[in-house]
Order: sequence, then structure tokens, then C-alpha cells
Amino acid sequence: MDALFDRHQPTLAAALQAVQERGYWSAYPEIPSGKIYGETAKDDGLASYNARLGKRFDMPGHPATTRLGAEISPFGPTLGITYPAADARTLIAASRAAAPLWAAAPVETRVGICLEILARLNRISFEIANAVMHTTGQAFAMAFQAGGPHAQDRGLEAVAYAFSEMTRTPGQAVWTKPQGRAEPIVLEKHWRIVPRGVSLVIGCQTFPTWNSYPGLFASLATGNTVIVKPHPGAILPLAITVSVIRQVLTEEGFDANIALLAADASGAEITCDLVLNDAVSIIDYTGSNSFGDWVRRHAGDAQIYTEEAGVNSIAVAATDDFTGMCANIAFSLSLYSGQMCTAPQNIYVPRSGIKTNHGLKSFDEVAVGIVAAIDALLADTARAAGICGAIANPATMTRIEAARGLGKIIRDSAPINTGDQRTATPLVLVVDSDNTNAHEEERFGPIAFIVGVADAADGIEKAATLAHRKGAITAALYDTDEGRVDAAVDAFAKAGVNLSINLTGGIFVNQSAAFSDFHVTGANPAGSASLTDTAFVANRFRTVMWRRPKAPDRITA
Repeated sequence: MDALFDRHQPTLAAALQAVQERGYWSAYPEIPSGKIYGETAKDDGLASYNARLGKRFDMPGHPATTRLGAEISPFGPTLGITYPAADARTLIAASRAAAPLWAAAPVETRVGICLEILARLNRISFEIANAVMHTTGQAFAMAFQAGGPHAQDRGLEAVAYAFSEMTRTPGQAVWTKPQGRAEPIVLEKHWRIVPRGVSLVIGCQTFPTWNSYPGLFASLATGNTVIVKPHPGAILPLAITVSVIRQVLTEEGFDANIALLAADASGAEITCDLVLNDAVSIIDYTGSNSFGDWVRRHAGDAQIYTEEAGVNSIAVAATDDFTGMCANIAFSLSLYSGQMCTAPQNIYVPRSGIKTNHGLKSFDEVAVGIVAAIDALLADTARAAGICGAIANPATMTRIEAARGLGKIIRDSAPINTGDQRTATPLVLVVDSDNTNAHEEERFGPIAFIVGVADAADGIEKAATLAHRKGAITAALYDTDEGRVDAAVDAFAKAGVNLSINLTGGIFVNQSAAFSDFHVTGANPAGSASLTDTAFVANRFRTVMWRRPKAPDRITA
């Protein structure tokens, strides 16, 4: 069964090297090119996606007492796909029944299977891209990258860390303790990787694969069975994923129910029933703080890894590239209509203005510069649609409307086009930190606040303090004073948030690269885990020993 491990060992070796060096590396090309994926890959992927619409999504052998599915694309069409569904007890019973053989499998066997799964998922990246696009509202290019290769890289990263941790201890050793003139005590010792049990992955609507793959593959590689609970509005990307996992498991002689899909319906979710079941030993959760708090209160002894809400900020102190700064911020605010956990919300600007390469810019001039950059970026309708995509959840539209009353509107949100597509460009508000704290709550979606502060140091302090108090996944700083930059680095590190400094050009605060960037730190309320570090994988299993005196005929010279 280790043929798969041997086949993919070069990929694993490169991934292990990449996580040590932290330079740029990717196993799966992010460019949706026919030269890379095959000349017909794009058309074939779209055809495969279209072939699923209005039909049953079949998973042979998957527990099912009913079928359900009510996904509607943010771009308009109803998907009309139904999925096998069962209650929490049925799914957990099937997961536990499948567990023993998987837990007993050698590390190389499990890791080889995970690598084969990722390779197959990569080959169908165009189909997954269409599935992600029409369940999340991401434009196609982003859906391909984030939903396909970037998610697969994050899955591979988790597998690499898991392999490293599981093989840190040898499988066996001979222990010899000298006894002076007497014969030494000789023991043979054996160590076994023992997984925790049933793992539950709770997906989100906006990034169903990217946020789910790290936990899914970390648990699978370490010998746990996995129940994947997708958001009711974004089932298809994870259904395709689970289907591929089950196919590979079956081919390799394992029970397909090692991987299960927990499809449910809005208003009748089974998430709570799964969390409350004592058999669930690991929970990976992406979503709101409120439900995250509920999970922590009710998950018993389960290990919990979360990515939750936070308020991401940019502190603007000074810049030697005012135009580049404004353009970079504009793109960060507009990308996927701000529906990214890494998207900035608050932009702290001194009331007295900032020093730039164009001289002193007043507070109002900075605000106008950012708004003008957004308008220029989104002036072309086709380009705007490709950057902003569509709004995944109607609740975000309600949130935009409510936010209009929270400050002075200097740029209103507007739809990009007409018809059934649910779209919105950034809403930009001006507030003063002395007069309101409305900006200190996460306003998920295309909502941004330009916040007046006393001076540059005050902006940095307020952004870092808010990150520590409410959580943040990203932070950005624009400054030319190295002493202040050093102080900011210390302040944001203490707040447990990753900091980007003076980004211009084609790199943005929203972006997080596998094998180099740690996504979330686990050091503030925005999440308890980091994707991916050793802590994310090491507690998904235990190393258990058995030992005995080594018989003379087993003692080697």
C-alpha cells in the first residue's frame, strides 16, 4: 500500500523543505492555464460542474436517510443538487466503525493516500473552481486559485507537518542500561501513533475548501476519521472533495466512511448535535465568534481549532509612495467585496495628516486618495466584477445598509451590475476615534472606516490594542520612520497579529501564502489555531509505547 507514498515522496520532501526554509514554493500551479492543466481542462471542468446541476450527488455507500440541498449561486442560478444526508448519530456511528483499520495503518500508507487525494483534487481544479464560484460568489480567477491550488497547498502543508511530527519518534528502539558488573538491562521499546478518534470539520460559506483543507488533511493523515460539515449554502465544493477522498480510500482497501459528508439545511443544521456527541474528539471550526464560543462551552474534551472573527486594521503614518499606497489599499478593500477574514476594515489616519512623497497630505486628502483609487480600480464594469465577485450571503447586504448610519459616507456602496447577481462595491465611512467605537466591531463585507486619530503613534496603538482585545488576523502599516516601524512590529507582535509593512504593487495584506505565511497566530481572539504550525497537528494523535525485556536471541551484538 505504500506505492502511493513512493509515488508522491518527492512532493512531500519538497513540502518538508519548504516549511523549513519559508521561501516561495507551491506544489500546485495557481495559473488556470491549458498549458499546465491541459488544453481542454477549463471546458472539461465547466462541463463536469454543469453535469451536476439539478441532479443527485451520489456517494456510493455513504449513510443516508434522506437527501437535501438548496444552494443558490450568488450570481443567480439555483444549483438544484441534492446530497445524501443523515442525522449526527448515524454519521458518527459509521465514522467510528470505519476507524480501527485506518488508525492501524502505517504512517506512510495514510500520508501516501492523502498525497494522492490532493493530486486528484488538483487535476479537477477547474470543476472545483466553478463549484466554489457558484456557492461563494468569488469571481472565477479567485475561485480557481483560492478554492483549488491554494487550498490544496494548505492541505499539503498540513500533511507535511503531520508526517514530520508522526515520524519524529522512531517506531522502535533497543534500550540498554549498564548495571556495572552485572548484565545490562535490555528492553525492546515500540512506539505507536494513536489518533484521537472522530474529527469534525465545520466549513464556512466564503472559503469552503481553503479553510477546511488544513484541518481535514491534518486529521486524516494522523489517523482520525473525518466528518466534513459544510455550510448549507456551499456544500458542493466539499462534497466533491469528500467524494474524491472516498474513491481513493476504497481503491486502497479502506472503508470509504473514514470520510463522511454532513450535509444539512439552513434552519435545520446538525452542527450542534455533532459537537455535543462525546465521540467527536477534534473540531476544526471557521465562523463567527458567537458560535465559536458555543462550541467551546459544549465540546467537552474535544480538541478545538478555530478561525473566528476579528477587526483587521491599517495604520497610516507616512509613505514614500502615496499613489501606490492608495492603490494597494483600494484593491485590498475591494477584493471579493471584503468577504475575506484577512480583509482590512479600519484605516487609522492622523487628524493632522501624513508626510508623503507629494508633501504633507491632510486627513481629508488621504481619505479622498483612497476613495479615488477605489473608483479608478472599479471604473470598468468587467474589471470590477472580476475583482469584487458577488456577495455570498444576503445578510451582508443588510449589514451594508445598517453601516451607512455609522459615520460620514465618503464613498457609498453600489451594485456592479443588474439582474440576479448580488453585488456590492466598498462602502467607505469617516469616523473619529474620540467620538465613536462603531468601527471596533467586525462589519463583515465591503465596509471600511477611515478613523481619525491623534497622531501616528496613536493609530498604531489603537490598531494593536483592538487586535489584542477583539482579535485580528492581519494588520498593515505605512510608515517611513524606522524607529516607529520597530515599535509597531513589537506592538502588533504582542497583540498576536501578523503585520505587513509598506505594501505596494502586486502583494496585498489579504494574501497568505502556504509554506511561508502562518495564517492566524492563535494568539488573539480571532482564532485558537495557526495554519499551519506544529501545534496544529501534534495534538491530533498521541504516541503510545509498549516495551518488554529483549530476549537473548533478539539481542544484537
